[in-house]
Amino acid sequence: MTMVPTPPGREFFTRGAETMSRVLGQAQALADVANRQAGALLPRLRPAAPPPPLPRDPMTLLSDAAAYAVDATQRGLLFWDTMRQAGNAFAEHEAAGCPPVLVFDWQMELDGRTLPRPCNYALVRITPPADMPPTDPALRPFVIIDPRAGHGAGIGGFKSDSQVGVALRRGHPVYFVIFFRDPEPGQTVLDITTAETAFLRRVHELHPRAPKPVVIGNCQGGWAVMMLAASHPDLCGALVLNGAPLSYWAGERGRNPMRYLGGLAGGSWPAALLADLGNGKFDGANLVLNFEALSPANTWFKKYYNLYRHADAEAERFLEFERWWGGYFLMNRDEIRWIVENLFIGDRFARGEISAGGGATFNMRAVRCPVIVFASAGDNITPPGQALRWIADVYRDEQEIKALGQTIVYLMHDEIGHLGIFVSGAVALKEHTEIAETLALIDSVAPGLYEMLITREPGANSWSVELKERSMADIRVRSGEAKNEAFPAVAKISALNQSIYDLAVAPAVRQFATEEGAELRRQLHPMRLRRSLVSDRNPLMTAVAPLAELARRHRKPAARTNPFLAWEAMWAGAVEQGIDAWRDWRDAWTEVAFHGAYGFLAALGVAGGETPEEAPSAAALADAPEVRQALARIEAGGYPEAVVRMMILLAQARGGVRRSRLARSNALLRNEEPFADLTDSARQALIREQTVIASMAPAEALATLPKLLPNPADRRRAMAAVEGVAGPEEELGEAALAMLTQLRTTLGQAPQEVVPFHATAIPHGL
Repeated sequence: MTMVPTPPGREFFTRGAETMSRVLGQAQALADVANRQAGALLPRLRPAAPPPPLPRDPMTLLSDAAAYAVDATQRGLLFWDTMRQAGNAFAEHEAAGCPPVLVFDWQMELDGRTLPRPCNYALVRITPPADMPPTDPALRPFVIIDPRAGHGAGIGGFKSDSQVGVALRRGHPVYFVIFFRDPEPGQTVLDITTAETAFLRRVHELHPRAPKPVVIGNCQGGWAVMMLAASHPDLCGALVLNGAPLSYWAGERGRNPMRYLGGLAGGSWPAALLADLGNGKFDGANLVLNFEALSPANTWFKKYYNLYRHADAEAERFLEFERWWGGYFLMNRDEIRWIVENLFIGDRFARGEISAGGGATFNMRAVRCPVIVFASAGDNITPPGQALRWIADVYRDEQEIKALGQTIVYLMHDEIGHLGIFVSGAVALKEHTEIAETLALIDSVAPGLYEMLITREPGANSWSVELKERSMADIRVRSGEAKNEAFPAVAKISALNQSIYDLAVAPAVRQFATEEGAELRRQLHPMRLRRSLVSDRNPLMTAVAPLAELARRHRKPAARTNPFLAWEAMWAGAVEQGIDAWRDWRDAWTEVAFHGAYGFLAALGVAGGETPEEAPSAAALADAPEVRQALARIEAGGYPEAVVRMMILLAQARGGVRRSRLARSNALLRNEEPFADLTDSARQALIREQTVIASMAPAEALATLPKLLPNPADRRRAMAAVEGVAGPEEELGEAALAMLTQLRTTLGQAPQEVVPFHATAIPHGL
């Protein structure tokens, strides 16, 4: 066979055409970004509301003005006194070494500073207050890991209505992973993962009769939780990820500007420079400053005006939050570089490219415990895409999730902000409470991808929860852009800039850096300075406290109908709107500049990313060992396999499961024979195997049921058990009712009167 050589010019023109196609595609993407930003900015141009009318009577106007002047002056004094108290609290907190802001008492269980690979983390056990029940050591423990993103530990339990409070009220032992202000010399992120592994082993030792612990990761703590579960899947019982940015590149065009900042700064080298200026330590106040820049109207004006406007009632809440928000922690140079390069810039976690040491990598596909993801559409720090996109990056589709025996549940809030996920009392009483209730039954949930829907029935005082099956298409819709060629270009440029900095700049900076100079820079940081300047350390604040006390004794609030209060509110709204408009223009410029620079670099081939590894095909999935092993046993087993398979087929037909049905299923699988004799691991293995069979071969799964139940008495018993779990037929829906009919027909069973379960066997807790 004669090979025809390719003409020399054809390859050149082919590559040129491909480049031109990428450039045109990038131009279209840039135009799309500009259109979206313009659409978001136009509403800011709407006219302001008309001012309130003034009283026609001059004496009334003068009286209102005098009353407002007294009220405004008194509120001003109360405002500055609250700011003074916040400044004093900040100074005291810093002097004490920034201890955890937990409102609960705690005792040290394991100090990471004493481990063979020391780090500044520690495991503490929460002591229940007097108004809560004592903990039951046989119940599943809760382990909470807070973010180390500039602040200190304790946000998951800095008030009674919190993640800690929710678990304590149910009698669960609660452990908290805290960290200290200063890192240990030379500690790395992998040292922290090793310490957290030791923490979980200690929890297992303390509760040998309890199920595996629930591990909760807040924000960046979610990385730690997933790394822990990927490297040691045997230690975790279930994971809860609250606002955790596992896919940092993900997001929606026209929104989520924070993901572009690293690219516009040139990559990871600014973080390295700040760490070098800090004598090898990175100041977490820089991260907090970035967070505040996302919402400048709130940072610079709204939260302070709200304190001034409601000076009589807002002080306690303001001081409570400032105690956590005003504590800044340090990281080693290697720690911040690892975080920026692997997560912020490289987005390597979801792709399984983060080194775990010894040639291994952290692979989220290795996680086998159930995962609950809590995200919010109102979160501008960890938007839904960053919290959810990893699911679509790690798994080909929802069938692969089932085939691997994994259970993933996500919960979406419509509007709460990032911090509200952790600190809102309303969220604790609703979402975190319902998550805790669902965790009590999570081991009985068939593998798959679900959305947790929380609704309140008309006239009911409690919430109704349903786990609704979802597809990978739903995740992609939630997470925004499926592909963005600009981000791989950022990773390449960042690596180049970092190499230049390491070779040409870092040696000189480190040569002149001293601990005294680093500490002086920290104290002069605007995040610290704006608090210390209003504390009692400033002589100008000396008169504030007595004047504020005088204002409290003679307090005369203006009437709500006072027109000057309305004028004040209108002025405040205009200021906030103006700052928000500036922020939107800034964000628009940021996104356009990012895509204009890195998008065209990638399109021209100057700095592009590697072609990602393709997900396994459907044929490869069917040939996976887990699937082949399960399908080989499609006719094996008896009554337990048949009942579980029937319940899974029914749930798949319905497209989800209500928690009330899940509770009945859990009662059956834990308390009725022959299930009661199964261990937790055997019960979970049974559910996983039958889920694979019902998902990959549903027709055969249905047809082979008679072989599992050759005895007519067992068929009647199995059908009665499934009908009892299903509940009233009128609540099933057409698809589930049709499947129930098929099950009866296959087993030759006529419809029977459903005898529902009566909560007699439903265990309390986990």
